[in-house]
Amino acid sequence: MQGILPFVVRRLVWAPFVLLAVSLATFALGRFGPGDPVETLQGHYHNPEVVERIRHERGLDDPFFVQYGNYMWDVLHGDLGTSFTYLGVPVEDIIFDKMWVTIQYNLVALVIIFAIGIPAGIWAALRQGTWQDPLTISVFLFFRSVPVLVTIPILQFIFAIKLGWLPSSGWVERDILGLKIGIFDKRIIMPILALSLPGIAAVARLMRAQTLEVLDEDYVRTARAKGLREVVVVSRHVARNALLPMTTIVGFALVGLLGGSLFVETLFGIPGIGQFIWRAVFNYDYDVIMAVTLITATAFIVANLVTDIAYGLIDPRVRLGGGGPRY
Repeated sequence: MQGILPFVVRRLVWAPFVLLAVSLATFALGRFGPGDPVETLQGHYHNPEVVERIRHERGLDDPFFVQYGNYMWDVLHGDLGTSFTYLGVPVEDIIFDKMWVTIQYNLVALVIIFAIGIPAGIWAALRQGTWQDPLTISVFLFFRSVPVLVTIPILQFIFAIKLGWLPSSGWVERDILGLKIGIFDKRIIMPILALSLPGIAAVARLMRAQTLEVLDEDYVRTARAKGLREVVVVSRHVARNALLPMTTIVGFALVGLLGGSLFVETLFGIPGIGQFIWRAVFNYDYDVIMAVTLITATAFIVANLVTDIAYGLIDPRVRLGGGGPRY
């Protein structure tokens, strides 16, 4: 792991500065941007005296850097602030439950995307020059070209209204080993289809391009010249080396699980973080926006670290000090 150690150390050294810059920029946009959360809560007939009292209680009348310093001090002690929308409820009591809902259905969709996209890309590359290659990619590109706002009503019309096989919306959780799990219900089938079908095309196309590049390498021709079976050549020599760039995509795709899908959660009635953060932006819920931003930035940094380590485990050249991953 000698070659990868400098990359890991570099990420760890820069991580606090990245988080500081992200938090400061987000905090500034919230404070200096248009709108006031207190006035939004009060409505059109707000009382100026009540507004000023709430602002003073929340410290919103303090100088900017005093507000920022107080907020970051609380964050370091595990306090992510309180929500304006939920009238003083701690942010951590709200967002983690909603993030857990979002992570569940997104993780299932992500597994389906890579489980289908990777073999489809390899299949298409091995069938280059035949009708099977363009047909495979074209089928997935068709689903990619249809917007989610169009796909969801079509799915609801077919499976819920016409066939009556699936509920049109909802989220039902079951208690499994102390965890609230909502993916073991038929209500989740249509949201997963709406998320996974468009994503397969991107993975399949990238995997196809990487496989074609690897197929031209000398070690692949040597393996075939030795008389190895095609399935052995593809699995040991082609697929493993073609999967290297996919490591980065998988790492950052996992970070995307925290963001949720606004349209999917809204149209299917899923109580996830995507729909909630959208409302928080319009309600100027500063602490919610800050908390989600910091958590996502931290996850992004962790994904970088995991990707660097994964490169070292997959590529011997990195372990031997031949250079780290290049993005």
